[in-house]
Amino acid sequence: MSRKIILYDTTLRDGTQGEHVNLSAEDKLRIAAKLEDFGIDYIEGGWPGSNPKDARFFELAGKASFKSSRITAFSSTRRPGIRPEDDQNIKALLKTEVETLAIFGKSWDLHALEILGVSLEENLEMIADSIAYLKKEGRKVIFDAEHFFDGYKNNPAYALKTLNAAINSGVDTVVLCDTNGGSMPHEVTSIIKDVMPHVGVLVGIHAHNDCGLALANSLAAVKAGAGMVQGTINGYGERCGNADLISVMGNLQLKMGYQCVSSEALKHLTELSLFVSELANVPPFNQRPFVGKSAFAHKAGVHVSAITKNPAAYEHVVPELVGNRRRVLVSELSGKSNIEYKSREMGIRLGADGVDSQKIVEEIKRLEDQGYQFDAAEGSLELLIKKVLGQFEEPFTLESFRVTIEKDRAGESTSHATIKITVGNDQEITAAEGDGPVNALDNALRKALTKFYPHINEMALVDFKVRVIDGSEATAAKVRVQIESRDEREIWTTIGVSKDIIEASWQALADSVQYRLIKGD
Repeated sequence: MSRKIILYDTTLRDGTQGEHVNLSAEDKLRIAAKLEDFGIDYIEGGWPGSNPKDARFFELAGKASFKSSRITAFSSTRRPGIRPEDDQNIKALLKTEVETLAIFGKSWDLHALEILGVSLEENLEMIADSIAYLKKEGRKVIFDAEHFFDGYKNNPAYALKTLNAAINSGVDTVVLCDTNGGSMPHEVTSIIKDVMPHVGVLVGIHAHNDCGLALANSLAAVKAGAGMVQGTINGYGERCGNADLISVMGNLQLKMGYQCVSSEALKHLTELSLFVSELANVPPFNQRPFVGKSAFAHKAGVHVSAITKNPAAYEHVVPELVGNRRRVLVSELSGKSNIEYKSREMGIRLGADGVDSQKIVEEIKRLEDQGYQFDAAEGSLELLIKKVLGQFEEPFTLESFRVTIEKDRAGESTSHATIKITVGNDQEITAAEGDGPVNALDNALRKALTKFYPHINEMALVDFKVRVIDGSEATAAKVRVQIESRDEREIWTTIGVSKDIIEASWQALADSVQYRLIKGD
């Protein structure tokens, strides 16, 4: 049976120290519930003595039902010259009434002497007193040995004394922290192998990513004997972040044969990553290993040709094992294999002789030379393929549009659009206002089409992006506009390119609406 690795999630505490990451107490409770459903062993809720939000989280968590995961409160050892029972941070820890508490103490002599300004002996007493007091209060205690690897490299004997102070006081787990994120995997391996014979309790690893090695150091620590890995979902955290538990789970379970969560839970790994990303209001990173949108995306024609024969040729794991899916992209780098794969995916039939595929490839290369980017706009790609094949029947035809912007002395600006379209034998002229010219044009188009296609109201525009293709021509440069739209069934992206931003916006907008209309009611 594979060895079980304990997962300790600190997204709600260490993760929120990352730039642009902000979670309300209610957000944290929702994430904690998701983590428990997923099978995470420990969920660190925050530092209750540091701010009202974390204290409120523990109040909410106390009223919720956490059965399998252990909600954990975090704080520091007692302050110098104060008894544990009189220390406000220790009092706040106990007030949470959670069973498991995590405290950190200094394992680097530099920090004890220069940062805390205490003697090395006093630092050991702070660790021992705090843990002994919390154990006397009936709590399980995890000791985070802060800066342990730097401390061990500088003064190994003293770093070990800090662990012994915790162990002799009854600590349940010691966690070795690479707090500055500067250790190398071979150093982590060597130091943990040195430490393990001196420690009779569970050993954990807490790695930061300042050298891009938090994941590598976490895996190396497990290989060397560590039984707990601390990290955050998506690697959120201070500076360059923490070890990403998403990649930790994927590698430990699928590559190294350890058990972290159930295989069924692992199939929801992508969902977990996106859920936390949404609540943290941090855009998903498409290149994130295992769960990113691009993790199993194939663009080169040679690659696509190979995966149609055997996906293992260019995929290190089956995407569905982590809840992801294979994607084939189409661009000027594509060959006929890409087009044939995407056409099957879209339900479009091509001729068997390869002539249709070649026509589509040539048209894509021509348009991408002008600035289009179809790997990022699959809605426009589907319309293009159907147009090249003569399988597209326009649901409406633009006759003309006019957009005007008016700005008054008070600084207020308003946009108006009029549009004339033809649907079958009928013509419709409509006007509308909007928050900006593109919104006004969108409103006018929808107003004109509603009479013919009432279900147009089911779609909504959710994102609008403008990129300058070549800045050398300054304000006369070509721009690329991408519009992301959605309805109850799907999300799709469309594209437009022009030196006129309104024209480029119209192209993307028209494609977006046409894509929705050809899908039917």
